[in-house]
Amino acid sequence: MPDPDAAEETASLVEKLIRFTIVIAVLVISIQIISPFTGVAGLALILAVAIYPLYQKLAARCGGRQGLAATIFVISGLILIGAPTMMLGSSLATQASTIYQNLENGTLEIAQPNASIQELPIVGERLYAGWSRAADDAKGFVEQNRKQVLELAHWGLDATAKSAASLLAFLASIIITGIMMAYAEPGSNAIGRIFRRVCGEHRGIKLQNLATATIRSVASGVVGVSFIQALLLGFGFILADIPAPGVIALAALVLGIVQVPAIVVSGPVIAYMWWASGDGNTAVTIVLTVYFVIATLTDNILKPIFLGRGVEAPMPVILLGAIGGLMSFGLIGVFTGPVVLAITYVVFMEWINNASDQANDPTANPLLPDK
Repeated sequence: MPDPDAAEETASLVEKLIRFTIVIAVLVISIQIISPFTGVAGLALILAVAIYPLYQKLAARCGGRQGLAATIFVISGLILIGAPTMMLGSSLATQASTIYQNLENGTLEIAQPNASIQELPIVGERLYAGWSRAADDAKGFVEQNRKQVLELAHWGLDATAKSAASLLAFLASIIITGIMMAYAEPGSNAIGRIFRRVCGEHRGIKLQNLATATIRSVASGVVGVSFIQALLLGFGFILADIPAPGVIALAALVLGIVQVPAIVVSGPVIAYMWWASGDGNTAVTIVLTVYFVIATLTDNILKPIFLGRGVEAPMPVILLGAIGGLMSFGLIGVFTGPVVLAITYVVFMEWINNASDQANDPTANPLLPDK
């Protein structure tokens, strides 16, 4: 005769498995649905957390009207940040398209190099000779290296298309940021409940505050400063009519995030500008040089202001986050990668340190959350 208790346990186990399967299926489907928006939403959340203290001051000046403050923030962000970003992106797209069409039509022209290039150490003479040969017979040079040139052109067009999509996503994230900040208080309470549910009351609050401080430190002091500097330099590249200003500005952004001095980018640009001018005493060249010097030094002014707030993550973590984010998620990954990896590192190290403290306290139970 079957055991009623065993049958009941079997039925209960089957019911639990069915519930677990349904929960997993719902989670998987939900993740698939929201996955196209994770980059934009993640960037918007980072911006909202980083800028919220400034937003609070703006809301106070608006008489506590959150909707009005959010609207002002979005419009200001689209004008001050979105417009220069779109200018650089448009310049990049136009140049990439023009070069590709000239390659396809066989009408590519290469300008003659400046004679001063020969004075560069080690590579000057070889660079000048190769550049001169390509300029003298641009069509022959392209035909001789057609496969490599076209592959490079295809890669450039693909990268340009992805960059354009990333720029649109960036503008969308500014709008979403405004919406998030308008509902910041209930959103923060919800995230706090998640932290407390997972980690316990005391530890959950501590880790939430730590994550918030890390976002504000890295997003403002590292990514934000580098972005501002890249925009200033990119605007100068456009004014100086430097070739591929969008590409060079993106390089300045990535190098700035990984803490490489901006002079690595602005120095060669200044040198090129003086060589291309032919006469190094022109007023325009002098003004642009001063502008580039000021833009190069902006990080020295802004970093002490922003990096002193919150928690600093080691630079190798920022480097890996920037490179990995760029490789995995494109341009948006440059912004989100360092912040996400920094949060992971800081919270993980806090967990490790807390575990060490518990090991030194024989009365502590590491399997239970804080009461």
